[in-house]
Amino acid sequence: MFTTALLVVVLIALYSYYTRKFQYWKLRGLAEEAYWRYPEEKVVGFYRGRNPQLVIRDPELAKKVLMTDFFHFYPRGMLSYTHKGEPMFRNLFFADGDVWRLLRQRLTPAFTSGKLRAMFPLIQERAKHLQTRALRLASGPSGAVLDARDLMARYTTDFIGACGFGLDAASLQDEDSEFRKLGVNIFKLGFKHIIKIFLKETFPTLLRDLKFMEHVETNIMHLMREVLKQRNYEPSNRHDFVDLLLECQRQGIIEGESLERAGERCELRMDDELLAAQLFVFFAAGFETSSSATSIALHYLAHNPRVQQKVHKEIDTILAKHDNKLTYDAVKEMSYIEWTFKEAMRLFPPLGYLTRECARKYTFEELNLTVDEGVKVFIPLQAMHNDPKHFDAPHEFRPERFDPTAPDAQRYKHVYIPFGDGPRACIGARLGLMQSVAGLAAVLAVCSVSPAPNAPPFPSLNPASNVVQTVKTGVPVVFKPRSAA
Repeated sequence: MFTTALLVVVLIALYSYYTRKFQYWKLRGLAEEAYWRYPEEKVVGFYRGRNPQLVIRDPELAKKVLMTDFFHFYPRGMLSYTHKGEPMFRNLFFADGDVWRLLRQRLTPAFTSGKLRAMFPLIQERAKHLQTRALRLASGPSGAVLDARDLMARYTTDFIGACGFGLDAASLQDEDSEFRKLGVNIFKLGFKHIIKIFLKETFPTLLRDLKFMEHVETNIMHLMREVLKQRNYEPSNRHDFVDLLLECQRQGIIEGESLERAGERCELRMDDELLAAQLFVFFAAGFETSSSATSIALHYLAHNPRVQQKVHKEIDTILAKHDNKLTYDAVKEMSYIEWTFKEAMRLFPPLGYLTRECARKYTFEELNLTVDEGVKVFIPLQAMHNDPKHFDAPHEFRPERFDPTAPDAQRYKHVYIPFGDGPRACIGARLGLMQSVAGLAAVLAVCSVSPAPNAPPFPSLNPASNVVQTVKTGVPVVFKPRSAA
């Protein structure tokens, strides 16, 4: 009995220690703190435990890391100990080295303009459902305070269900949608998962076969096999992500030049496990980033009525040209809404920082600074996007910054990088942008938004945020039908 009680106490202590440590480094924003503390430096070095880390403050040096000298910084270096032995982490976001390079090579053609246009009818249908839900909930005598994050997460979930898995998730119509629950639960880490992460990071060699993502693996593998079975393991002409992956699989083994071993060739077989890992990241990336960014855009529009008026005017003008239908071409014309969305991501980017890991010893010649293999490099997006050195009056919400004809437009090129930059930039950036603009246009075509009572003008970061930044108290916004405004 005493031994059991002692074990429980030790596990609770480990859990408490690990979660505090984890949140400290994630939420104190060590990279951001270093950025602001040394405003005249181009880089800032620090130790995390015994591991040296480097914060990049200078956009030109960030460009070198992400693009020019990518060969030295190709690993993302996230969860480097814990994702070993986790099949779902063999995806385009987390994978490094040759696995990443070959996946990128095979999947890039799946995101051409033609593929996106073919996929748009699936987005269009979900945007219509989003519009119906927003209007219904807002139709009280004085509108309704809604959590914009929940509303846009339901839209994103339906988008993922349709465009990712070929399923009707129905989370915009069904309050208790099973697919919506899966989206919420699949990324929730409980006590046992935190303990496993702690043990695996502490004893990476001894416990390399210990899994903490088995619940995700089980759910995604089951979901994928059911979808593939319905399609007889053949593309279905739905033009969704499953079809694109099946086409990639039919092309056979992927071959290419090795990134890890210069001068050698490498290959990769796209088996079902690898397909499931790509579906997992499609789910994860879409579910978190898009719903966060679109809800933040609605928040800032609520607090900036002048901008909202211009958005409404653009929507009305463009929809009138397209028989009041939210078509692919209509969305492509909505440049001001796109600037608005980009400005929201500038103020509160879904990813607070980018990470890279030095793969080969590298010297920043202009600084006479040599970085050893294994050193983690941080590029703090939140700080760079809100630095008055790069953006005039950075706390003002000005979508016009992103007018390509604006005098400062080129100045932002390597500073504003919410989708990353270089070879590891987000492969689905154009798809995410199209889906987000369509969702915002659908809502704002029929609703106006205003600040919820006591809602702060600038959202606060949720202390439980991990890879994707979320808002601490949700995103409450007052929605009203435009006809009643």
